[in-house]
Amino acid sequence: MKKVILLSALLFGSVEFPSFSQTTTMQQTPPTRKIEVAGFAEMEVVPDEIYFNVSLREYFNDEKNQKDKVVISTLEKQLIKAVADAGLPKEALSVSGVGGYQNYVDKKKKPATFLEAKQYELKVSSADKLDGILSKVESRGVQYANVSRVDHSKREEFKKQVKIDALKAAKEKASYLVAAVDQKLGQILEIRELDENIQYPQPVFMKAAMRTMAESADAVQDSDVQYQKIKINYRMQAAFEIK
Repeated sequence: MKKVILLSALLFGSVEFPSFSQTTTMQQTPPTRKIEVAGFAEMEVVPDEIYFNVSLREYFNDEKNQKDKVVISTLEKQLIKAVADAGLPKEALSVSGVGGYQNYVDKKKKPATFLEAKQYELKVSSADKLDGILSKVESRGVQYANVSRVDHSKREEFKKQVKIDALKAAKEKASYLVAAVDQKLGQILEIRELDENIQYPQPVFMKAAMRTMAESADAVQDSDVQYQKIKINYRMQAAFEIK
């Protein structure tokens, strides 16, 4: 009797299991017809934030005899006043480093003199402001002045716009590809940001003779700094339903 009951249970299971499997298969949703494309957009903008590295150093008016030293505080006051006269806020100038060097004239007759140096970061809206500012600082006290970096005050807004343009480009591409096979574009299914590329080119100084090479303020010429535009580009991938 027990053998008959066990056999019946096995037969029942063998019959019901395939039936359940077939029901599950019939309820599966057919795959969505879709198209995936990538869109690209780029924007070029002229920098409105230019950061200069400016280094001041002490020196002697009588270099041979090491007399009449012009101290760093005097040079710094000249620079601060020049920045203010240019209409720039106090925050435009900040100290980035302090150092110095030994000034050797004749080791046998006179000991080495330590001369202090100080580095600053100056933020301006255009490169031509630099010559006007440095022309009010003693030329022998300016060790060097060069561009450290450039940027734009509305960079984040530009990035958003480029992303939007890249996504629009992806939709346009998908539309004409689907239309080519007599189909219509449906709703968007997925958006992915593929990559970001922002190029910050460094300005190139066309003249070697800067403010530090001038003998007087009258020798300063108009700035010949040339720089490229900032390039912002994005690539966006999107998937659309095909109706």
